[in-house]
Amino acid sequence: MERIIVILVAAILSENFVLSKFLGICPFLGVSKKLNTAVGMSIAVTFVMVLSTLVTYPIYAYLLVPNDLAYLQTVVFILIIAALVQIVEITLKKYLPPLYNALGIYLPLITTNCAVLGVTLLNFTKTIDGQPLSYLEAIFNAFGAGIGFLLAMILFAGVRSKLETCDIPKSLQGLPITLIAASLVALSFLGFAGVAGNLFG
Repeated sequence: MERIIVILVAAILSENFVLSKFLGICPFLGVSKKLNTAVGMSIAVTFVMVLSTLVTYPIYAYLLVPNDLAYLQTVVFILIIAALVQIVEITLKKYLPPLYNALGIYLPLITTNCAVLGVTLLNFTKTIDGQPLSYLEAIFNAFGAGIGFLLAMILFAGVRSKLETCDIPKSLQGLPITLIAASLVALSFLGFAGVAGNLFG
């Protein structure tokens, strides 16, 4: 249980995939203008992360590795993620059309979202106390990464909403001030470095 708590805290805060590992920057910058789309995108990404881990972990551990096909993991994982994203896209289009329309091009881009692919790949290289992640721990790691993605998106959506009411110099308007704000939010997360280790070390 302690390992799972450490994994969750690390994935959400100290090893946040967006703000610490800088994965998934495309939707982070593109869909964070409004809170509702930021939350919707984050929930979709979290769902795909967890589902991808549920599927890719046993395929890698029990199919690719025993047959000396581990070098195909990236290709196989991308194909699995692409199929799962299609399911999410079809579901949103049918049951939540406003969210589907708001997410636009960024929804199919989850397929190539490096945060999703990064979670599935790093599940096999990440260790706690020298021990690799078990299947259950990998699922919690993916869930924590998704919650961390959600936290980063909500924080940045709030920052961007404040920026709209600020008097920003013309030379910094648009993308420049967005990148500066993103870097400051990422910098604030450095304070969480080592939190998991300090809490349970």
